[in-house]
Amino acid sequence: MILEASKRSGGMALGRHLLNDQDNDHVSVHEVRGFVSDNVLDAMKEAQAVSMGTRCKQYLFSLSLNPPGHENVRVEVFENAIEKIEERLGLTGQPRMIVFHEKEGRRHAHCVWSRIDADSMTAIDMPFFKTKLRDVSKALYLENGWTMPRGFMDSKLRDPRNFTLEEWQQAKRAGLNAKDLKQAVQECWAVSDGVQTLDRALEEKGLFLARGDARAHVVMTHEGEVFALSRMIGKRAKDVLAKLGEPDGLRSVEETRAHIAVTLTPRLQAHIKEAKRIAANQMKPLAEQRDAMKAAHKLERQRLDDGQAVRHKAETRARAERIRHGWKGLWDRVTGEHAAIASQNEMEAFFCLERDRAQKQALLEAQLKERQELQRKIMAARERHAMQVMALYKDVARFRNAPSRETRQSSRERGQGLDRGLGLG
Repeated sequence: MILEASKRSGGMALGRHLLNDQDNDHVSVHEVRGFVSDNVLDAMKEAQAVSMGTRCKQYLFSLSLNPPGHENVRVEVFENAIEKIEERLGLTGQPRMIVFHEKEGRRHAHCVWSRIDADSMTAIDMPFFKTKLRDVSKALYLENGWTMPRGFMDSKLRDPRNFTLEEWQQAKRAGLNAKDLKQAVQECWAVSDGVQTLDRALEEKGLFLARGDARAHVVMTHEGEVFALSRMIGKRAKDVLAKLGEPDGLRSVEETRAHIAVTLTPRLQAHIKEAKRIAANQMKPLAEQRDAMKAAHKLERQRLDDGQAVRHKAETRARAERIRHGWKGLWDRVTGEHAAIASQNEMEAFFCLERDRAQKQALLEAQLKERQELQRKIMAARERHAMQVMALYKDVARFRNAPSRETRQSSRERGQGLDRGLGLG
């Protein structure tokens, strides 16, 4: 599974993120260990309070565990992974909390440790933790028989179209798929040999090259979203300058926005708005189905939890009633019957715990399968919408370039007429 981690502060903000049930289908607090409090937010306050006795600013270590999207991973696999990570990073026995998130048919876990050793009141050092996590991640793929990402085999094979959260949000506002947008810009860069050819290649895809505020080259969508060219293509700024030169001759961002506003016809803008309206209408029933499924799944889980709690209470009472008290109890201890009953009770309690876990896992897997089927429909609708918007962007570029093509054609025709008039044709 993919392991992403960081040392950090801001415990309350992190706690609210862990408990955020607005952006997640389901949030489940699996464990709060080593704190006086038994809930996430109060535990975060404790961790911060303890850190005040030290000079440590980044008093938390936050880890997300992301298994392959198509795998339904048991809780025990997450627990074993966390134990291995604790041992490798020197966090064994440190206070921690584990929270599970489910979103769009995928289940992943977050684990947060306090880095402060309460005995020595010092922060636990974790040198090279990213390298160690990478080794653990590889081992988890091999142990569980999952297909390992190619980037783990060779760092040169990492997807060059990886993007940041900010880039994703920008592309989302622009109505584009962020990965497709990044790939389009990289393709334009690959086929261009200078600023003019890059400008033309981008405009053929409905994008525009401009001069940013920091005298850097930027790419703009027709809606005015601005992306740094160097980040989109994964190059250093000096490499971009070496190929394109200084951006002084390009329009500024504001000038490009004005240029786009003039060259785009209201008709094409209306087409784009209509495409978004149609997409929103198509997504509405899917969103309603998603919300209804979320509520139904939550109710099913609550019923299972309530039923297991009632059964656990009855089974615990039955096991307790086997233990006799008074003179009979004393006789059972003398004869060894008490030890036999206690051993039987322990074994039954263990099997009952395993049974309850298996029932819950079976319910989770069934619900995840149902949610994944719905997510495939949602993703297909999103992909259709992104393709429609991209096609409209290309139409915008073709329409914008049409006058220049007509002008060039008219110039050729006039030139040919002049040649015929001079007897040169």
